[in-house]
Amino acid sequence: MAIADKLAKSRRALTNTARPTDRRDSGGWLAKIAPGVSKFVSKRETPENLWVKDPDTGEMIYRPDLEASLWVTPTGRHMRINAQTRLSFTFDNGEYEALDTPAVPEDPLHFSDGKPYSQRLKAAREASGAKDTMQIGYGKVSDVPCVVLVQDFTFMGGSLGMAAGEAFIAACRYAVERKVPLVAITASGGARMQEGTLSLMQLARTTLAIQELKAAQLPYIVVLTDPTTGGVSASYAMLGDIHLAEPGALICFAGPRVIETTIREKLPEGFQRAEYLVDKGMVDRVVSRAELPEVLGALMSMLMDGKRRQRH
Repeated sequence: MAIADKLAKSRRALTNTARPTDRRDSGGWLAKIAPGVSKFVSKRETPENLWVKDPDTGEMIYRPDLEASLWVTPTGRHMRINAQTRLSFTFDNGEYEALDTPAVPEDPLHFSDGKPYSQRLKAAREASGAKDTMQIGYGKVSDVPCVVLVQDFTFMGGSLGMAAGEAFIAACRYAVERKVPLVAITASGGARMQEGTLSLMQLARTTLAIQELKAAQLPYIVVLTDPTTGGVSASYAMLGDIHLAEPGALICFAGPRVIETTIREKLPEGFQRAEYLVDKGMVDRVVSRAELPEVLGALMSMLMDGKRRQRH
């Protein structure tokens, strides 16, 4: 009897032993009370970045509303946008032909500032989905055919390197081939330091490319967005036939903080902003983002009118 009692006791112990690795027996109190209900009350996935903070007021803005307003906040702040978004709302119905940008040698100086330049390029491409800061499109803006070049600040601060320089030259030549105006929408922190002198050479090269447009008597319109600074403002950004700017855009060579530190004086209110530069004659007109396609179309139509008559 003693042996039989021990065997029975062992069987009961094995039967009552929990199986911790079997997830069908887990799930907490809700799974025990009402199996299947947990499917309906489980945590739902929340979209990332559903709300965007207004940089001026600190209030949260519903992202779909911000997208519908072309990334212009209720206070009128024109937020920075990527090149693809810019091209989509600039061209009629968002339809355009994406034009290739030339390939260039990568990391020719084997530069490292604690992190190899090649790795910085790779990270920027993964984050943006673009090869470099410049993107080119061909289509119609307010029914006027044109080439539009967009500089994307989200890609390494829109810095001007060999790839950006080659893209600008290509955009000029695309415009000459198609006999249409070129619109350059700029946004940059300046030259790309990782490319050293090769980056600075693009100032001269892009300036020469603009001469090809002038020789073909084709309009070159620049839209200055926040920020347009450094070597870009010292070259093609200030060589347009007409200069437009988005409200509040910072447009300068050296920023106001650098200037104040150097001269040790307080600068005027709004110094180097688009509205200030209109008063000083450096910018022709400040245009809101929503009005930009219509204004560009009207200007290009007017500037191309004489060219059309020459063809006939």
